[in-house]
Amino acid sequence: MAEFGRPTRLAAARNLALTLFISLAGGMVAHLMRLPAGLLMGGSVTIAIAAIAGFRPHVPDRLRDSGFVVVGMTLGTNVAADTLSLIGQWPVTLFGLALALAIMVATSSLMLRFGFGYDKATAYLSSFPGHLSFVISLSESGYGDTRQIAVIQSMRILLLTVLVPVFARLTSSHDLSPLPTGAEMALVPLLLLAVAAIAGGFAFQFLRVPAAFVLGPMVVATAGKLMGLYDGRLPSLLTAIGYVVMGALIGSRFAGATLGELRRMAAAGTMVTLVCIFVVSAAALTLSPATGMPSGQIWLGLAPGALESMGALGIALGFDTAFIAAHHTARFFLLTLSIPSVALLMGRKRNR
Repeated sequence: MAEFGRPTRLAAARNLALTLFISLAGGMVAHLMRLPAGLLMGGSVTIAIAAIAGFRPHVPDRLRDSGFVVVGMTLGTNVAADTLSLIGQWPVTLFGLALALAIMVATSSLMLRFGFGYDKATAYLSSFPGHLSFVISLSESGYGDTRQIAVIQSMRILLLTVLVPVFARLTSSHDLSPLPTGAEMALVPLLLLAVAAIAGGFAFQFLRVPAAFVLGPMVVATAGKLMGLYDGRLPSLLTAIGYVVMGALIGSRFAGATLGELRRMAAAGTMVTLVCIFVVSAAALTLSPATGMPSGQIWLGLAPGALESMGALGIALGFDTAFIAAHHTARFFLLTLSIPSVALLMGRKRNR
């Protein structure tokens, strides 16, 4: 029996190595192109293409959960220490943010359900504007169809990636500058945080909280950051490994997808993105006269894009980057609270 088991384990190891290599290669290309979340998005796209072409990628459960823990820690350590004080400075626009999020999710989910025929859980998780790794982790726990959610959410990211630089070049003559990043955590605080994050993941799993190994570490890391128990961010190498694993996991869900399915999901993703852009634009134009702030600044604060992209664009245009950062952080918290709540109300639906 052992002799027959060895080739199987060897084949599985080779498959995993090739899966991670393809994800890393695609992620590096996207990273060099300076796409937001390049390692995550690029890896998922290349693995998806390989899966559609016939390759059978596979990510073991333990490695998947390890990637989830890294993603959760990354989300928590990136929260600014003065977030709570910043959030209270713009009540009108923060209310507009919450209202815009509700309209975007409600409108997009109804359109996906009745216009494209998606089930309720898939429609809702596909409609949340952001938090891709958290959404995918939740769908991996049995809520909605991961493959459909990944394509629709990826279309939103891709379209925003194209539209943001175009908007920047049309409105500013300055080059975009990346947001400054903090120092990386020292080894001892990093190890202590990792132990606490893993414990948080197991605790959330025991409590049957959705996406336990993302949400648990994220809550632990966020609480520690806001309480001042540590400072700095995760080492870039560790974050990169987490996103490469997540990219491989997302892309592996495309195995067996037909071109017809992909066209349908891409069309749905395009419509969701257009809904988001319309709602954010309407909110910015409405809030600008009421607050006296530039509509472009409000648009960047409410836009469902990555903070690093919107922050860099805000720097180039001379907007208040604290305003943009606080609103994206507020959106992050609102999504963190609402995504699992909505999923629980929708009920579990195993991935096909």
